[in-house]
Amino acid sequence: RGDIIDLVPAHEELAVRIEFFGSEIESLHTFDINTGEIFGVEEYAFVYPARQFVAEDEKMKTAMLAIENELAGRLNLLRADNRMLEARRLEERTRYDLEMIKELGYCSGIENYSRHISGRNPGERPYCLLDYFPKDYLVVIDESHVTLPQIRGMYGGDRSRKTILVDYGFRLPSALDNRPLRFDEFEEIVPQTVCISATPGDYELLRSGGVVVEQLVRPTGLLDPVVEMRPVRGQIDNLLGEIRRHCSRGHKALVMTMTKRMAEDLHDFFRKAGIRSRYLHSEIKSLERMQILRELRVGEIDVLVGVNLLREGLDLPEVSLVAILDADKEGFLRNTRSLMQIAGRAARNVEGFVLLYADKVTRSIREVLDETERRRRIQQQYNEEHGIVPRSIIKSVDQVLDTTSVADAEERFRRKRFGLEPKSERLLAGVLDSITPEEGHVMAEEMRVEMYEAALQMEYEKAAYLRDEITKLEQALQKMPSGEQS
Repeated sequence: RGDIIDLVPAHEELAVRIEFFGSEIESLHTFDINTGEIFGVEEYAFVYPARQFVAEDEKMKTAMLAIENELAGRLNLLRADNRMLEARRLEERTRYDLEMIKELGYCSGIENYSRHISGRNPGERPYCLLDYFPKDYLVVIDESHVTLPQIRGMYGGDRSRKTILVDYGFRLPSALDNRPLRFDEFEEIVPQTVCISATPGDYELLRSGGVVVEQLVRPTGLLDPVVEMRPVRGQIDNLLGEIRRHCSRGHKALVMTMTKRMAEDLHDFFRKAGIRSRYLHSEIKSLERMQILRELRVGEIDVLVGVNLLREGLDLPEVSLVAILDADKEGFLRNTRSLMQIAGRAARNVEGFVLLYADKVTRSIREVLDETERRRRIQQQYNEEHGIVPRSIIKSVDQVLDTTSVADAEERFRRKRFGLEPKSERLLAGVLDSITPEEGHVMAEEMRVEMYEAALQMEYEKAAYLRDEITKLEQALQKMPSGEQS
């Protein structure tokens, strides 16, 4: 409209309004798409393309001709094989896509025609982000023992899914060329590479040709945790005692089981025994998983029971005890690398302790015990030579909330939408330790006034949200020790 352009990104809740003065941008605003309410003035805004596969008209015409030719050949094959249903399905889908490309310049799923649009030959590797890097860049692969197998498996997983689509007439065979890189293609285009892992795989060790750099010394002076093996008989009672001992010092514990059912049953047992615990396995959604981890870190729970979701990359300095049940059951959950990674969850606490419950010393257990002892010996010697006193990583509740902020991204958006004050937001994040009971009661009254005002303005969603938060707050205040309440 005149000198104003409104951009409405498909992936955002807020739109961007650009106001021009002549050929220069005068101001940028974010505003609500539905109400038009201005949320704020911005210094800059990121604008991403709505479609990734865009090409000039001549290239699109050439691509459409190539798609027509491929379609004709594929239909002949399907009809010759008496697969009329697949032929009709493929023709209808492809003709519709071609019409959309002709009229609009794109269609849904246009990436499946990327081979024709980019002019590649059948089977030729697709273009990727790595093609835009300079020739002398350095690739650093973190947690390489997991990352490299994932890169290797991407091509196979993608192809098995798309082969079904091609076989049943949902896509042309050229859709198979819209794919991830094969592992040999990845190896061919990446230059010098550094693989980082506490438990490198056979591939990394073989490709490095013996050029391995060990970094065993930590800036905090922390040693690898002590690893102890105990018998399976009476393991649950023994574990319960260890958990209480560690939790009495304000620490947390991780318990690893073999199955999801076992994790849930053990969680129920701990709850009945008065231990604040949660379980974590593959059926827990990603967002809920992060919320559970945050509960552990801010002190709402003391024990986390899991299967194999805690193997690498988790920063949990509050954890001082890691217990591994059925440690002698050899398999991918209890091989050397898995045991080392699980044990590493206790390596961020000065009192880190790992319990392996097993009746026999397997090869994996022996390797873990030997490697841990070797690392501890080197770390201890270094600390003595340099006068370093090991100390745990200590983070405040605010720092924990900052590092786990993605866990309540949806909540933060709702608070911003409903205009809740920062102090209320901080409280509703679950941090009651930083306020007094008096402040809590005052805040509840303020929120109750907001709730009534929202109801009078017919903002019923906001009112219901505030009602639920007031209930949570009052329940939390009731649980405070009687001496702390006003």
